[in-house]
Amino acid sequence: MWWQPWAALSLFAFLLNFVWEFLQVPAFEGLAGEPHWASILFCLQATVGDVIILAIAYGAVAVATGTRWWLMRPTARRVSVYVAVGLSITFVLEPVNVHLLERWSYEPWVPTVLGVGLPPILQWIVLPPFILWLARRHLAGARRAS
Repeated sequence: MWWQPWAALSLFAFLLNFVWEFLQVPAFEGLAGEPHWASILFCLQATVGDVIILAIAYGAVAVATGTRWWLMRPTARRVSVYVAVGLSITFVLEPVNVHLLERWSYEPWVPTVLGVGLPPILQWIVLPPFILWLARRHLAGARRAS
């Protein structure tokens, strides 16, 4: 189907990034003290952004390889480019949101690299390969079942 593997990637990206956003709440100044629904909406908005970034990163590799199904045969190079694109977007958008738009700020104890907090950096190193793995397993299982 034309919408695969995008749907599988988006589903797993949403689920894992939503959890990650909540886990990193203490790293953002004042967010832990916000009303419950305000924090949920903040994390939800960030998660939607994460899914979009992941789709762009995946799409970049799909364009480079000529196939949207590259996740079924991932190579170290493909996965590295996929992660690098997500990290690059993060290194552009995060400082804009923190320093220019002042949408959020980090707690003083949070280490930063080039204006980006360590939690978002780790997010884009740890989650995308795991999301790729989950989507690949899901799609492989769906193919076997049909």
